[in-house]
Amino acid sequence: MMIAAVQSNQPPASHVMSIARFERFFRIAASLDVDKQDLKRYSDFINQKLYDLLLRAQAIAKANGRVILEPFDLPITKGLQECIHEFERLDEEIELRPILDHLATRPPLDLAYGEDVEARLPEIVGGLSVALARTFNIIDSGLKNPSGVHWRKCFRIFNLLL
Repeated sequence: MMIAAVQSNQPPASHVMSIARFERFFRIAASLDVDKQDLKRYSDFINQKLYDLLLRAQAIAKANGRVILEPFDLPITKGLQECIHEFERLDEEIELRPILDHLATRPPLDLAYGEDVEARLPEIVGGLSVALARTFNIIDSGLKNPSGVHWRKCFRIFNLLL
């Protein structure tokens, strides 16, 4: 999955603009320079972690006898909520939300997504993005260009926590 491919019928200029926005986001959020390979890793990360969150939400909804996922089913921690707020602040400048809405795949689940859950997915992906970017700085405070090793460490950290 190409991260910048908002829609298949978009002209190439949109693709380039999307890549530029992601590069800018990582520069602003954590002073990182990312390349196309990093954007592929980012897409994989987002889809995996969003799926993990939605699986937990499904388990919570089922445990409460509901057939539709509601926002309060999503296991949003205090730290992730703070990252969501930071993303909203950054997004005023970068305008990534429409791209993230297309990027955030909605995996098929046993339960239906409520409208409010659908509406929250781009901001949740944005919060995960801020958390990811900041995690690189925790792993290596002087990091400018994340390598595959850095990405694997981030995946391992998030797999422990989400």
